[in-house]
Amino acid sequence: MSEIRFGTDGWRDVIAENYTFANVARVAQAYADYLVETGGKRVVVGYDTRFLSDAFARTAAEVLAANGLEVFLAKRYTPTPATSFAVTHLEADGGVMITASHNPPQYNGFKIKGPYGGSATPEIVKAVEARLGRREPQTFDPAKHKIELFDVRKAYYDHLAQRLDLGALKAYEGVLYHDAMGGAAGGWLAGFAKHAGLSLEVRELHAVPNPMFYGVNPEPLPQNLGTLRAVMGAESAPVFAVVTDGDADRLGAVLAGGRFFNSHQIFAVMLKHLHRKGLRGRVVKTFSVSRIIELLGAKLGLEVETTPIGFKYITDAFLKGGVLMGGEESGGIGVSYHLPERDGIFNSLLLLESLVHTGKDIGEQFAEIEAEVGFTHFYDRLDLHLPSLEEKDRVMARLKDPVPLAGLEVERVEDLDGYKWHLAGGAWVLFRPSGTEPVLRVYCEAPEEGVVKAVLQEARQLIGF
Repeated sequence: MSEIRFGTDGWRDVIAENYTFANVARVAQAYADYLVETGGKRVVVGYDTRFLSDAFARTAAEVLAANGLEVFLAKRYTPTPATSFAVTHLEADGGVMITASHNPPQYNGFKIKGPYGGSATPEIVKAVEARLGRREPQTFDPAKHKIELFDVRKAYYDHLAQRLDLGALKAYEGVLYHDAMGGAAGGWLAGFAKHAGLSLEVRELHAVPNPMFYGVNPEPLPQNLGTLRAVMGAESAPVFAVVTDGDADRLGAVLAGGRFFNSHQIFAVMLKHLHRKGLRGRVVKTFSVSRIIELLGAKLGLEVETTPIGFKYITDAFLKGGVLMGGEESGGIGVSYHLPERDGIFNSLLLLESLVHTGKDIGEQFAEIEAEVGFTHFYDRLDLHLPSLEEKDRVMARLKDPVPLAGLEVERVEDLDGYKWHLAGGAWVLFRPSGTEPVLRVYCEAPEEGVVKAVLQEARQLIGF
């Protein structure tokens, strides 16, 4: 059996190399064994707009059904958060989402969802991994095994409408741009606006499914948003632009004038907005998220908890209770009164709420937060592609011993997930290997833009790629 590695959020691999129908069936069998052995009876299967996602989903559904499980398969491509919602709505014992999220077009993946409607916890993932290869995939017989099709869009919209301030959304008189990047959220924001009776004008970009994602990786980063940034460069307020990744669990934003608004800034604005609405609880962030969240949490009197990278760790915290929201550097943010899950669609509408509640765009809101906490935020990230997974291990071994970068001494090192070097002057740099690709990610935050650029340049030289 080809090697199957689970990363921060399920298994992802290159289509036709290791991501094959045979391996999808093997993973589905391991998940079926886990469900059956833990008393599960019903499971949901969704899929995104990648190459053959519908066929891979059908393969997974057939294996699950062949194991005696009641299987609900999405009628058409569906955003990950809607699939997670379907797990709870259909009272299922778990779910599968066929997607590689933000990965390049040649990838696909297999995400597992818990019965609570969110990423599988580390314990569930380990239990499924332990069952890989124990049994050959069971054979589907359409005469014996049943697969039901589902469409959860209306129920999902109704759920959102109950958790959003529709009065505020109806009061917004500007334009909302939505770049779906050719992914699974195409049409979903516009569809909600129509469903909820909003007069909101939604202008869609890249809303037609495209497995090549219009020539970019479907990740909401500045280098992938040329069209949206060009469109917004010619716009002035009132206008708001959001971008969802390939499976719509992550979110980015672009301000009038074309300036990118990153995930750390979105996290901070959402946190302040929820606090303003009177909501309280712990705030959970992954290891690569801006320290501005810690500073803002302290100002608001909220406990901030840090986890390793991967939303499954945030889900774990949600399930323990008392969490208001949790988020990660990649743009995935969950809110407790919605789902223990990232949702780029819901979060887009929450940000729009904040515009109406404050009368200020999100850029102005974030500037006020910076002033409130006394820290100016600049941030960037490098994704360094390495020759092999083995080379990634050799590079990480060298990074155990820190050295000054950009003339800044390393004051301390954290190794919760990768190596984070805390530099003099409030800056930090984090070296962390991808769990699914031969990629080393280098994250940096500092109170000056020039420091971020200098640190990342020297980090690249240090690594040698």
